[in-house]
Amino acid sequence: MPRIRPNFTKSPYFVDEPGNWHLQPGAPKELQKELETYLRDLETIDEPGTINGIRIDPL
Repeated sequence: MPRIRPNFTKSPYFVDEPGNWHLQPGAPKELQKELETYLRDLETIDEPGTINGIRIDPL
C-alpha cells in the first residue's frame, strides 16, 4: 500500500536532510505545526493490537 506524502514535504520551505527534516525560516505557521505534529507522531510506538495507536479489538 503506498504511503501518502505529507503536504509539508511538497513545500518550497521544506528541507529534506537525512535525519534532520526542517523548514526554512519564514515558513507559514500552519506548515510548521504540520511538521511538528508529524515528527511527534513518529515517536509514538505502536503496541501489539493497535494500528497507528488505535486499539483493534478482535471480533
